[in-house]
Formats: sequence, structure tokens, C-alpha cells
Amino acid sequence: MTTSVAQKIFADRVNRIEVSATMAVTAEAAKLRAQGINLVDFGAGEPHFATPRHIKDAAIAAIEGNFTRYTAVSGIPELRKAIVERHAADFGSNYTPDEAIFTTGGKLALFEAINVLVDHGDEVVLPVPYWVSFKDIIQFAGGTPVYLETSEAENFRITAAAIEQAITPRTKAIILNSPSNPSGAVIAPKDLEQVVRLAHERGIYVLLDECYAYLQYTGAPISGGSFTDCKEHVIVLGSLSKTYAMTGWRAGFALGPKPIIQAISKLQSQSTSSTAAFVQKAAVAALTGSQQCVEEMRTDYISLRDQVLAHLSEIPGVRCTVPEGAFYVYPNISAFLGKGKASSAAELSTRLLHEAHVVTVPGEAFGTNEHIRLSYAVSHADVDEGLQRMKAFFAKLG
Repeated sequence: MTTSVAQKIFADRVNRIEVSATMAVTAEAAKLRAQGINLVDFGAGEPHFATPRHIKDAAIAAIEGNFTRYTAVSGIPELRKAIVERHAADFGSNYTPDEAIFTTGGKLALFEAINVLVDHGDEVVLPVPYWVSFKDIIQFAGGTPVYLETSEAENFRITAAAIEQAITPRTKAIILNSPSNPSGAVIAPKDLEQVVRLAHERGIYVLLDECYAYLQYTGAPISGGSFTDCKEHVIVLGSLSKTYAMTGWRAGFALGPKPIIQAISKLQSQSTSSTAAFVQKAAVAALTGSQQCVEEMRTDYISLRDQVLAHLSEIPGVRCTVPEGAFYVYPNISAFLGKGKASSAAELSTRLLHEAHVVTVPGEAFGTNEHIRLSYAVSHADVDEGLQRMKAFFAKLG
């Protein structure tokens, strides 16, 4: 179907968005696997760990106990209590259960929050590089992303001063993702507090994507929800997917002012309704049980990060910032773009897939043109194999 035909058939809000780049890469990789090709997959950001045993046991017990019916849209009371208590214990926030909602993944929490807050003509400040879905969800809601460029030389650091300069009379919200997907950058605690307070003073909402909050490698994890006197304009968007290796369970949540959570619940009541009942029980076990599994995974991610960086440093022409969290590296591959080489990061990523059989995501998906993203949430053996393939590929390309 041509673009012009699609524009005539579909609602404008659908024409404003694109297919998720990471999902597109995953689909293309699946086609090659179906042909029997052995791939090293640095594409989708998904923990290589199994979901911890105590979480799986809680889900099994719920199913065996026939806890499989509809629940309240926002989640069962014990789960919302577990969410706010976990966040309070770790970040010093003071949310109540009626200021929490459980969602079918963190992405849904983000989608719902943007769609209940952002309307046509509203601007949303969005630091670059950004996670692939931020831009499209803003545009789906009718809003306008205001891109805030960051400097690779400064490790893609987001500052309060830069955020303030991007604010206009039409600014409705600011999105912060820390640690960042794709760069692994972490906003400094001082800058985070300044942004939250600035936004609160001006009546602007701060949407905090804290999907990787527990995978921070420098200092203690931080949350914008810690600044309790500003909570009227703060919405925390969380996920159990990365923290507890629960991606396929689709377990996310939002914390925020009661009126906003009620609006999100209203929207959810007309879309997904409640999440799977047994997943809610598993989430309770994750949040209230031992957190040792989280620290064990975090420790291994640091080791994997260092392993990947060591390999990348051996590829002439490739340079990479040091991620401070999450499980991605975002190397600059500009030395391999241009005449006689790859025409774009997208083409380079495609050639890596088909020639080296290594899955990556091109930087265009995240708002930059000279990078590719690698997820190192894989085995140590895969890191070695995948980077050896990349070294050979770049040696031929260079």
C-alpha cells in the first residue's frame, strides 16, 4: 500500500507514527533465523536472565489457585500497595495506593500518561538520543516533540539549564529517561532535582521513564519521585521487565497525582482493562521478595558492559561513550559512513545483519545519524562472538 493511499484510508493519528524500529529489527532477524542462519543478537533490549524462581512460583500458585479472573483496572490492592512501598523504600517517595496503577508493560504506562496529558498544540521536551517510542507516542497524541540535542563529548549529559532553554509557553511536559536507552547516560541528581522543581514552578509535567532505574552503575539509584513537594507535576513510569527479567510478562506501572492516575485508569478501562491476574501476583512477589536477584543481574551487566567496551576499543574508527546504566552501548560509527562505505547508519546496521549476522539497531531510530545501538543483555560468549564478527566486518569495510 502506497503512502498516499494509506493517508486516505487511515486516521491521521496512525499516519503520524511509524513501526517501532526495534520491533522491525527483531522481525527481520527472525526471518534470517528461520532460514537457519546463526545470529548474534544485540538488537532488542531484553535481559538474558531467566525470571527468578520465586516470581515464577507465585504465578504458578496463582494459576493453580484459580486466580485467573478480571481484577480492578488499576490492579489488585496488594499489588498497588507493593508498588508504592517498594518505591518509598528505595527512593523516599510518599505515594499512596490510589496514586498507583499497574499496566500491561511500562510502554503502556507511558502511552497512557502522554495521551491523558498531551493534546494538539502541546509541546513535549525530548532529549536526543531518545528511546524509539517517545517521538511517535507524542505525535500520536497530537503533540509536538521539541528535540533537545545533547553532546556525545559530554556523554550525552542532560542538564537543567538546557531543559530550561527548550521550554516555551506551549510546553506541557518534559520526558526524562535515566538511565538512558540507547546511550546509558544518567542525569545527575542535582540536574534532576532542578528540572523537577523548575517544571513544578511552571506547571509543566515531568514524565520519568525509570525503566532502568535499578540498573545504574554510578552511585545510588535516583528517582524524580523523591522530591515529594513537587509530586503534583511528576509522573513516574516504571517497569518490572528489566529489573526482574520479566519482559514477556508485560508488567509496568505509573505513579502520580491521583487525578492523573484516575484519568489513566479511565483510558485503560476502555483499552486493555486490567492486566493478567496471575501476572499481578507474580509482580507482588517480585516487589516484596528478596532483591538479591536484582543486584546479581546488575553486577553481571557491569561486567558485560566492560567486556563490550574493551572489544569496541579494538576497532579502529569506532568510538563509544561509557554507559552509566541500562544495558546498551551507543558507538559512533561515522568513520564508516560516506563514499565507498555505508551511506547511513541504517544501511550499516542492515549490512551487519546480512553480512556479519550481527543484530544491531541504527541510530536513526533514536534521533542520531552516526551511531548504532548494541544491547549487551546477552551471554559473555555472545559478546565475544558478536564483537569478533563486527571487528572482521569493519576491517573489510574500512
